[in-house]
Order: sequence, then structure tokens, then C-alpha cells
Amino acid sequence: MKTLKFKLYQHKRNKFLKRSINAAGVIYNHCIALHKRYYRMWGKHLNCAKLQAHIAKLRFRLEFWQSVGSQAVQDICQRIEKAYQLFFKYNKKGVRPPGFKKVKKYKSFTLKQAGYKFIGGNRVKIGNRTYQYWNSRDIEGKVKTLTIKRTPLGELFLVVVVDSADEPEIKFTTGKIAGFDFGLKTFLTCSDGSKIESPQFFKQSLNAIKIANKYHSQKLKGSSNRERARKNLVLAHEDIANRRTDWFWKLADELTNRFDVLCFETLSLKGMQRLWGRKISDLAFGEFLQILEWVIKKKGKQVVYIDQWYPSSKTCSNCGHILESLDLSTREWRCPSCQSVNGRDENAARNIQMVGASTIGLGDVSRATPAIAA
Repeated sequence: MKTLKFKLYQHKRNKFLKRSINAAGVIYNHCIALHKRYYRMWGKHLNCAKLQAHIAKLRFRLEFWQSVGSQAVQDICQRIEKAYQLFFKYNKKGVRPPGFKKVKKYKSFTLKQAGYKFIGGNRVKIGNRTYQYWNSRDIEGKVKTLTIKRTPLGELFLVVVVDSADEPEIKFTTGKIAGFDFGLKTFLTCSDGSKIESPQFFKQSLNAIKIANKYHSQKLKGSSNRERARKNLVLAHEDIANRRTDWFWKLADELTNRFDVLCFETLSLKGMQRLWGRKISDLAFGEFLQILEWVIKKKGKQVVYIDQWYPSSKTCSNCGHILESLDLSTREWRCPSCQSVNGRDENAARNIQMVGASTIGLGDVSRATPAIAA
């Protein structure tokens, strides 16, 4: 499965899609209200099939709701059902049930088998109207779903999920494997000793964000000046996100050109965010891994994840001795067994490399040269 994103051309007919997104928001809030009312009356969870049947009857009587396709309405009910199932399963871990959303902030609706048709070139037919989009890449494979997404600036995007049958074979071109340790001070520390520092784009633009927030908060609610200030604030955030994403794509391309197998730890990023807050969000390690996996799959390389509970920082990469405890502030330590001095991040990266190599059946990897055994 692949997800492709295309931007729609600005046109006056786009107002019909925005109207459909607003109608989808109204339907979503109505479904949430029905769920709450049903639970108050009967003390039970409202079944998704019953909800879909009820909404289908209402849709024929309300003209505004008819601007949303029947499959999009079914998808809304299924989204709510999935959210409630997650709530039932993880409510003890702090997961909350789905709630109401402001219609003007509602983002998207999804069409599955029907309601759209790609008619060649850069045109797509949604409902009875034809729209044009920036055809940045070819759509290869069978289209599974089409989502119309609205950004806070009011721009519209097509998000296409494609069932790609062709899986590229793993190709080893450089013969090298590397382990990477994620950190707060250094974004990535490689097992070959190199370090990659994050530009921290949000930190760079923090003053501009503060000024934009200040101007927005000073404007009268509902005024055109406040709306203009809101758009300026959104533009500032989008600029940060676009620069960060561009850096991630370039970094992923560079790393996949240097190495055939890349090894990482599975980290609890939400737990790290609770501890260090904004800095973890600025580094956006999870977003980088998603982009890296896309590039690796396209180039036929391989990514390996090792268990987050493996003591990569406390294990000596030279002799394998494991410390009982290692404080987070300790950046360098001497092994009591072999007396070697280990840098915390460099040592962890080498351990991740060796464990990753053993996971895919390459055996012990040389500590001096990260070449893959032929």
C-alpha cells in the first residue's frame, strides 16, 4: 500500500468540496451525539451497522447532507467505531472517547470504491464535477481510497491510497550496515562515528511564532483582521514543517546511498515527549522514520528495529559487559571489565548495529568496518 498526495488547483468550483467537508463535519458531530444519547438511554454502545442505517435514512431527508457521498458517510461511522474500540481497549492508559469537532476545523472525507474517477492527465471527477490537480507523479496500481483533505489555510489536497503489487527486491549495493542512536543533543549518532545534528527548525523560528501568536491574540474575535493574523500564524507553522520535511527527505536519501541496512531502536516517543516536551516534537524522529521507510522500500534497501528494552547504552560494545545502572547525565563511561572508554551515543550505535546484524542473520559484525558479510 502506498499513499500519494496531490494538491488541487485553486478554482471557484472548489467551494463544493469545501461544502462537502463541512457537511461531513456536521454528520460526524451528529453521530457523536447519537452515541452519547444511546449510551445514556440504554447503557450500551451503539452498533456501527445501526448507526449507518439511521444516518442513511436521515441523509435522504436533509439536502445539505446529500453533498457527501454515501460511502463517505459510511467511512465517518467506521472512523467513530474505530475510535470507540480504541477507547474500550486502552481507556485505562488515558485514551479518551471521540468528541465533538468544530465544523470549520473538520479536515476531510474519504471515498472508497465509488464517487470519483481519474479521467486521464491531471483531472479527477468527484461527484458531477471535474477538478484539476498537480500531477507530480504517476498513479501506479489499483486505487483503494480517495480522501479530500482541507488544510488550515483552506487549500485542498487529494490523498490517494494505492495497492501496489510490485514489491522491490532487497538490493545490497554498498555492502554496509549501520546502527543509529537517536538523542536530544545529537539527532543521530552513527556506528561509524559520524554525527548528524538537527537544525531544530521550530527553535530557529520561535521568535517569529511568538510574534505571530501575539498579533493573533490581540485581534477581535470574528474580525477579518483576526482571520488574516490566523493565516499568517498558519503560514509560519507550515514553513517550519516544510523545511523540516525537506531536510528529512534529503537525509534519508543520503543515508540510503551510504548504507544497505539501517538499524534503529524502537522508542516510546510519546513517553519521551511527556519528559522533554517541545524538543521531541521539534526533532520529529517518528516523521523521519516514516520518510526513511518510504525511501528504503523504493530503493530496495532494508531497515531493522531492535527492542527498546535492549540495554544498548549500558552494554560495552568491545567486550559485552553490562552495567547495572547508567545515569542519563553520564555521557562517557569506562568499562570495568576491559577498561575501554565508551561514549554513550557512539557505544549505543555500535551495539544497535551488532544486534541488528544478528537479527537479519549476518552474524557478528566487525567493529572496525561496517561491511556486510558476502
